[in-house]
Amino acid sequence: MRSVALLALLIPLLALTGCSATQKPAASADYEILRILPHDASAFTQGLLFHDGKLFESTGLYGQSTLREVDLQTGEIARKRALPHNLFGEGLALYSNRLYQLTWRENIILLYDATTFETTGSLPWKGQGWGLTAWSNQLIASDGSAQLRFYDPQTMKLLGEVTVRDQGQPIAQLNELEMVEGELLANIWREDRVARIDPSTGNVLGWLDFSPLVPEGLRASREAVLNGLAYDPATKRLFVTGKNWPVLYEIRLSK
Repeated sequence: MRSVALLALLIPLLALTGCSATQKPAASADYEILRILPHDASAFTQGLLFHDGKLFESTGLYGQSTLREVDLQTGEIARKRALPHNLFGEGLALYSNRLYQLTWRENIILLYDATTFETTGSLPWKGQGWGLTAWSNQLIASDGSAQLRFYDPQTMKLLGEVTVRDQGQPIAQLNELEMVEGELLANIWREDRVARIDPSTGNVLGWLDFSPLVPEGLRASREAVLNGLAYDPATKRLFVTGKNWPVLYEIRLSK
């Protein structure tokens, strides 16, 4: 999932993309693009969330993984925690003012105080970690399969699981997760579409086509893929970005 062979080619490529915050993609019947904001093109985005007016981001790669608070308007890093070099940052969730940051293959979840940004320990985890989000009194996690697993946030005890299916067919490669008005949004790794899922059954309710949002010049890269979803329920805004994308989109879903 996390091959980084092309990473060395990405940064020079980004300088040649010609991406501009003024170049608005084509309109979609499913969503309206409100603004195009700057995003750190060196960020290998693995998790994104919005809380209390702040944007938080988890970035990956061994030796480069971080937890960040990002200025929404400028894309600049307001606060940052670097992970140890042997940890690969993945999905990010918030529960009870605590930030939960998944690691890919290291079998732990890192914990932080959302207010102070201080580390508060870790919890054990089994298997690969890809995406993470909070729903009611549970955390929902993906591991690149078609399975969603539900955990107790206090102990990470497994509470249950469902298989995501679209018209009976399992949908694998589930990655970044975000709850939006009772629906679970999940992007499919290395695809430009996002599934709208009923989290209680795993049934796909529909799809969002975000292919118009992929910055020109990055589509040929297998690494610079859609991989950032964050929702602000107060204003009903969804923020969308990807790995090494120079832009972050602020959109409003049509339904």
